[in-house]
Amino acid sequence: MIGRAAKRAERVALEAAGEDLAGWHRRGSLRSVRERVITTAVLTLALVPASAVASDVSATHAYLQANYVLSRATVGIAPAQHAATEALNSRLARECPRAGAGSPITEVTEPMSYEVAVALWSVSYGTTAGPIQTFVRAVKPLHWSNRRTTRLARAYATKLHEMATLPMPDLCTDVRAWTASHCQVVPANVLQLDRHAEAIGELNPVPQKLLAPFERGGDAALAARARALEVKAAEIEFVKGQDTFIQVTETLGLPE
Repeated sequence: MIGRAAKRAERVALEAAGEDLAGWHRRGSLRSVRERVITTAVLTLALVPASAVASDVSATHAYLQANYVLSRATVGIAPAQHAATEALNSRLARECPRAGAGSPITEVTEPMSYEVAVALWSVSYGTTAGPIQTFVRAVKPLHWSNRRTTRLARAYATKLHEMATLPMPDLCTDVRAWTASHCQVVPANVLQLDRHAEAIGELNPVPQKLLAPFERGGDAALAARARALEVKAAEIEFVKGQDTFIQVTETLGLPE
């Protein structure tokens, strides 16, 4: 839970800054970097047929609009997400407080703690399911002449959909089964769900450098506003997610 949120917060912060500092030192001055970007964009547009450029411009505009709407909705829904995860913790405190007490602080317990993270993702992303599905419907049909851009956009939409539809585990039943085995056997369904969530991987929007050559009008400003919202959402997810994860594992008597 904490690791994925931290990586996401770091990624969006670096992208919002517009440059990886290590790469910046390797390639030289900021001016030379900008010159390279401009030159690459000009060469890219020169090599792409006019019809493809028009299609890329249209797809880029649609993607940026959809991403901005999703980013704004995610920040706006954050209080509801936090309330939903707090409600989950309250319910667990009533139904199975300290059910995992006595769990060893070893690798064997990690799948049980990870299931807590999956449960919190299920609640959090499930709360944002409406805006996510709107984004998915808008982005899945888009196509760019660069196959990589198309692939990355669709992969991002697919991963968001998978996060929004993560099954909600029965934490009380699973933790009780775990302790009933004297903390020796992780239930098979827990392992299966953990593997499913882990396989989704990082949620990475389309890199701005792939879209920049096809931005027109107010697209660049829209992209900048979306990145600022992504940074804010990632910060909220990290801070609130970390706190809630600690609370729920303590409620269940599991190590963090």
